[in-house]
Amino acid sequence: MPEGHTLHRLARLHTEYFAGGPVRVSSPQGRFADHVVVDGRYFEHATAVGKHLFHHYEGGLVVHVHLGLYGFFDTHLVPQGEEPPAPVGQVRMRVGAMLPGGGSEGRPAHYVDLRGPTRCDVIDEAGVAEVRGRLGPDPLDPDADPGRAWARITRSARPVGALLMDQKVLAGVGNVYRAEVLFRHGIDPFRAGSRVTEGEFRAIWDDLVQLMEVGVETGAIHTIRPEHDHGDVPRRGADRPRNYVYQRDGWRCRVCRDEIVLQTLEARTLFWCPTCQPGRPR
Repeated sequence: MPEGHTLHRLARLHTEYFAGGPVRVSSPQGRFADHVVVDGRYFEHATAVGKHLFHHYEGGLVVHVHLGLYGFFDTHLVPQGEEPPAPVGQVRMRVGAMLPGGGSEGRPAHYVDLRGPTRCDVIDEAGVAEVRGRLGPDPLDPDADPGRAWARITRSARPVGALLMDQKVLAGVGNVYRAEVLFRHGIDPFRAGSRVTEGEFRAIWDDLVQLMEVGVETGAIHTIRPEHDHGDVPRRGADRPRNYVYQRDGWRCRVCRDEIVLQTLEARTLFWCPTCQPGRPR
């Protein structure tokens, strides 16, 4: 599932592509019937919170997208005067310039195709507030209050590794950032939230703010400090970012050379180093 940095990056890009003008919104697949109420409207801006993306239109209408496990956007750059490529496969929503080829002053236009989301529907600004209200603070929100997350963590007997993945506690943190930030701070993922100190939590929060902003800027997760990057090829392919522990089970830890372990925590896979994150027997 895409983590929070992906949605914030999409919000920035879609604002850059479409804000300030009318757009065409269609549903080639036919499953987003509400597209007709925003088609032709001015696109004001896009925002994100956690793993939710919002396209804000004139008149207070908002397209709410949750990518879920399989959703993603394809982007096409179309020269002025040319038609965008025909949709291929199951495109839930296409957003593009109002006119064919739509770039102004000779510039090309962007079109984005949404595929496989868990959710894509039209709500209003009150609905956006409702979504935000049920989520924890987002490290990519400069106005977020980390104290809200700390208050829930310090009262909980659940493992901190589970709490960091709970979107009601922290919005936008997924399996990769969870595993990597706990390793970076030497914290046993099975330690109860109530046994995490406030200083440890603040260090985790500050680290997530920086790491996730790098993800927004680059479009990829980068968590390794330069002194620990040994130039190895990631398990999922050479084009993937290198990690400390995520999907490195059975490999040697970059820091202590012990073996990275894979376990299950609340039905999700967890990667960690027992030596660098002490506290739980193997």
